[in-house]
Amino acid sequence: MTTHDADAPLSNEVTLRFLAAPTDLGRAGSVDAGTVLEWVDKAAYAAAVGWAKTYCVTAYVGNIHFADPVNVGDMVEVTATIVYTGRTSMHIRTVVSSGDPKGGTPTMRSQCLVIFVAVGADGKPVEVPRWVPQTDEEREAEAQAVARIRVRDEIVESMKGQEYSDAGTAERVVLRFLAAPTDVNWGGKVHGGTVMRWIDEAAYVCASRYSGRDTVAVFSGGVRFYRPLLIGDVVEVEARLVYTGNKGMHIAVHVRSGSPKGHELNLTTYCLTIMVARDETGAAVPVRHWEPASAEDRRLWEHARELLEIRGRAPGGRVPNHLLDR
Repeated sequence: MTTHDADAPLSNEVTLRFLAAPTDLGRAGSVDAGTVLEWVDKAAYAAAVGWAKTYCVTAYVGNIHFADPVNVGDMVEVTATIVYTGRTSMHIRTVVSSGDPKGGTPTMRSQCLVIFVAVGADGKPVEVPRWVPQTDEEREAEAQAVARIRVRDEIVESMKGQEYSDAGTAERVVLRFLAAPTDVNWGGKVHGGTVMRWIDEAAYVCASRYSGRDTVAVFSGGVRFYRPLLIGDVVEVEARLVYTGNKGMHIAVHVRSGSPKGHELNLTTYCLTIMVARDETGAAVPVRHWEPASAEDRRLWEHARELLEIRGRAPGGRVPNHLLDR
C-alpha cells in the first residue's frame, strides 16, 4: 500500500486465487505454458487498472521460466505487484504459485515482469500515479525493473532490420484463423493472454514437428506487443526454428493480424520461446542439431544467440546452459 500525489490510498498488489480446472489440462498432462501466461496477463491487468483507474493494455511480458508444472486440481495463486511506474506505464512483477488445496505452502512455478500502459477513452496513453517504494525490498524491486529497461532497448535495437522470409530453410509452421468474440477483453480487443496462448500453441507444433516428440515450453523471452488485435481480424501466427541447443529448440514466433476485407497483415506481437522434447517418462531429452543452410538461416541463428546474451544480462535473466550449448 502506498499513496499517490493526492494522498488517496492505492493498492499496488493484486492476488488471484482459483483452482486449476480440468478444462485447463494441456498437452503435457499438466497446465500448458500458454494458459499460465493468460493467468499472468489477467492478474497484471487487474493490478494495472486498480492503480491507473483507467483501461490498460499489455505492452511487454519479460523473460519467464516455466520451472515446475501447475497440475489440474492445484490451488493457484497469481500475485501481481507494481514495482515501478513510468509516466504512462506500470511495471508489474507477477509470481505464479500452486499447491495442494487441502493445505501446505504453495510452490512458486514461474515469475516474470509485465508492462502495462494506461490509455484514455481516445486510446492514447495517459499519465498514471507514481509508485514510491517504501521498504528496502521495494526499492530493490524497482531497481531491477529500471535495469531491465536498458536490456529491452538493446533487444529492440537488435530486432531492427531482421527479416523472416521464404529464404529460410528451418522448420516453420503458420496457423491462420479469425479472432473470435470469445477472445475479447474488457476493452473490446483480444486479450494479451490469449495472444500468448496462440504463441505457445504455434511453438509447440513447430518444435514437435522438428523433434518428432511431445514438447513443452520452458522459457519465453520478452513478448512484445506492437499494436492491438481486434475481434474479427484474420490472425496469422508464424513459428520458426532459429536455433537448437543441447535440449532446447529456440522458436521465433510472430503474430500478425488485419481486416479480412484487406490483404495486408501487420505485426502484432513477437516472442522467442524455448521448447524441449520429452520422452515417455516426461524427462527432457537431447534434440538433433539444426545446421543453418541459407544466409538467412545463419543470420537468424546469430540473432537468436545475440538476443539470449542480451537477456542474460538482465537481473535473473540467465538461460540454463543445456538450452544454449551444444
